[in-house]
Amino acid sequence: MPIAAETDLYAPVKAFLESRGYEVKAEVHGCDLVAVREAEPPVIVELKKRFTLELLLQGVDRLAVTDAVYLAVPQPGRKATGPSPYDTGVKKLCRRLGLGLLIVDPARADGAHVEVLLDPTPYTPRKDRKRATRLLGEHKRRAGDPNRGGSTRVPIVTAYRQDALRCARLLREGPMALAAMRAAGAPADVAAILQRNVYGWFERAGRGVYSLTEAGAKGVADFAHALAEEKRPEGTPSEGA
Repeated sequence: MPIAAETDLYAPVKAFLESRGYEVKAEVHGCDLVAVREAEPPVIVELKKRFTLELLLQGVDRLAVTDAVYLAVPQPGRKATGPSPYDTGVKKLCRRLGLGLLIVDPARADGAHVEVLLDPTPYTPRKDRKRATRLLGEHKRRAGDPNRGGSTRVPIVTAYRQDALRCARLLREGPMALAAMRAAGAPADVAAILQRNVYGWFERAGRGVYSLTEAGAKGVADFAHALAEEKRPEGTPSEGA
């Protein structure tokens, strides 16, 4: 039978826990399900028809009572909306909060109506030092604050884009040799920036000589604000677009 209400989740979860030696009771002090086995800490399960913020907040609240808290939701169907319990982000969030996750599917032919997707265990995420280094490096290299937090569907001004703009600004008056650009204050990795030509702003005008394309001239105009505050030390190489 399909799951039509949260109460439809109760019987399968209760049977699952009773098969493991728990005594299960419903609606105990606001908890959907409480299971007790000998002198062990109680197990609390909160039931919802889909994974929601409300369910997550209920689980977090129950952690004040016991570390053994599970969130139970039905097996998501093909037309299900919202976050799936199988999503990597959802599982990572539950791990980080120390919440378990149960999937209930009464229609399974093998009789295993409850799948333990996650057990509630203490979670201490390992810090990604490389990501932290890139984050701090980009923050340090970026001149000023040319973006608006929360922006979507607009190009982000990175330190690399700022360096490309420095090169483009030098080429506005006409083609220049790499040596002349360096002498005029171009970034230390000017050659790599011009050769990679990530934004299509540059073109080779001769051996070691570059000029600005129409796209480059437009880029200088569109991102004029990006170099309003020149605080980055000259000669510091950028990391990427």
